[in-house]
Amino acid sequence: MPTQTATVNETAAARAWAGQRVLVVEDSAVQRGYLVGLLRQLGFGDILEAGDGNEALQMLERQDGEPMFLVLTDLEMPGMDGIELTCQLRDRRLAQNLIVVSARDPRLLEIIENMSFDDACLDLLGTLLKPVQLDALTQLLERAGRAVAAKPACAQPDQPLLDELAQALARGEFLPYYQPKIAMQSGQLKGMEALARWRHPVRGLLAPAHFIDALEGTPLMEDFTLAMVGQVLAQLEEWQRHGLPPLTVSINLSADNLAERSFIDRLTALVMASSVKPATLVWEVTETSVMRQLSQALTNMGRLRLMGFGLAMDDFGIGYSSMQQFARCPFTELKIDRAFVNGASQRANRHVVLKSALDLGQSLGVATVAEGVETIEDWKLLRELGCDMAQGYLLARPMPAEDLVGWMRQDRRRLRALAVDEQGQGAASRPD
Repeated sequence: MPTQTATVNETAAARAWAGQRVLVVEDSAVQRGYLVGLLRQLGFGDILEAGDGNEALQMLERQDGEPMFLVLTDLEMPGMDGIELTCQLRDRRLAQNLIVVSARDPRLLEIIENMSFDDACLDLLGTLLKPVQLDALTQLLERAGRAVAAKPACAQPDQPLLDELAQALARGEFLPYYQPKIAMQSGQLKGMEALARWRHPVRGLLAPAHFIDALEGTPLMEDFTLAMVGQVLAQLEEWQRHGLPPLTVSINLSADNLAERSFIDRLTALVMASSVKPATLVWEVTETSVMRQLSQALTNMGRLRLMGFGLAMDDFGIGYSSMQQFARCPFTELKIDRAFVNGASQRANRHVVLKSALDLGQSLGVATVAEGVETIEDWKLLRELGCDMAQGYLLARPMPAEDLVGWMRQDRRRLRALAVDEQGQGAASRPD
């Protein structure tokens, strides 16, 4: 049955999806009708239906070269299954967005989520377990909805040339956006992660996918990182002057920078020249960046920790290698990747991995941070398992520094209710 939240938002959803074309692929007529009904509640008017992957492809090939806005497909079907259909959609550019549903082992859905869509025009919005709920479907569609007006039918991040990046650095076009990290037991703001954005003079605000890969492995990465750190330091000093409570800020370090002694010297000198205490900053590194040049990376991490900086292992994945690196490095935070957080309340396999990661962090005495928290159900599970902090769209989206104070005033009560109320009453709505 549709939830009250979905019913309240039905009018807005109808406006958002009016005119968008959808194809539902499901061999069960009953299940297909149910999914069509949900989409109609959300305002979709032009809904096509197919009984299997082969029929779906035939219908899509008759669309005069215009990709379907959304394909919603079952996983297990006779003829062509959902995995093969997904591969066809990805390779042949027949659709813009994809949602896959299944009543089978959740690990089969993980196969879809682990497929590479980096070079494709197809966006995997997510996967859902049957029976599909209206709220869960709405949340996935929100990922596509915000780009409906501006997104071309097949838009890929164009990696810029190094000369263009160098000019952007010289003009100060890169800036940090801040995503809050919330204490799960109190709902209080404990810190933020600084996430890079490019204020492009022509293309507008660009996410890291449009420039980070081009920076990696080049001398520009060092200057880029130091420019970001300099802006964060200046912002922290500004917040201190305005009496904001002490907050930590996490900043990502690349693999090459982490292994360079000269970079660490420049980085620490920049911080020491400011009034910001080292404990205020948390350097985020991935397991891959530690492993690339293990000896020098460990040495530099030791130096940073001795100076009082925090260290976080980012995108943590359960496995012998991850656990070994985490145990041997002086980390102060363990950041659990969204792949294990999102949907853990519904999927037993993710629940098990999430609990193992939290148990490891707790046993070693480091703070645990869950990334990608998008639903109240996942938030409640994380609280029950003893996670310390969370970040994700349920709590706040990345924002420019000037929006932080307003966000704190507006959302303080909602976050406290989310932390205190076991049922999540009064805190069910996601931030705009």
